[in-house]
Amino acid sequence: MTLSLLTMTAVLVGWIWLSKRCREASRIDWGVSWLSWLDGFNRMFCHTYHRLPMIELPLPETGGAIVVANHISGLDPLLMLASSPRPLRFLIAREQYQRFGVKWLFRAVGCIPVDRENSPEKAMRQAIKALRTGEVVALFPHGKIHLDSDPPRKIKAGAARLANITKAPLVPLRISGVSGQGQVMAPVLLRGYAKIQLLPVIRVEEQSPDQLNRVIQQVLDLTAKV
Repeated sequence: MTLSLLTMTAVLVGWIWLSKRCREASRIDWGVSWLSWLDGFNRMFCHTYHRLPMIELPLPETGGAIVVANHISGLDPLLMLASSPRPLRFLIAREQYQRFGVKWLFRAVGCIPVDRENSPEKAMRQAIKALRTGEVVALFPHGKIHLDSDPPRKIKAGAARLANITKAPLVPLRISGVSGQGQVMAPVLLRGYAKIQLLPVIRVEEQSPDQLNRVIQQVLDLTAKV
């Protein structure tokens, strides 16, 4: 058996093994087999390579919910997806959504692009529709990457508005332990000790958008002065 044939055989065996492991690791039926495969791959990647502890976001089994988190790196969405028992629809800036080579993936997983300059309300309407049809929307209220060591930054009002309009519960969490914090791509490659801290679910009833915004700021931003 030649070296090239041995190499091809090893690659094939490795691919079969990886595919089987990804299918076993998947926890979400995305409705498309390759997306479910990616779900399993991402969970293995986050739990094994980034050493993310096994936890599960406290989402309702059915119905809309809003996941909010601090934003310290480009790895954050992958960590959140790896800990979620349900698909998450992220609100992301349009310029990120349009990134070459990944737009097809953002579209496939249902990301909602936000055009801050021209029509931000379009994304709000899409998110409201998703929540009212029982989906889970995820967003980073700081609006961009923001570290605890940075000067306090007032969060955006979008999550509070969505919760007030739809009455969907707010599920807050804090991300830490990521290497290369403050960057987008490097943290995906740099191995760290990623951690997700689950925070008490915020019930929306009888709270105004301003009140909800203050609560979100307090739980997400350790250095916030609110």
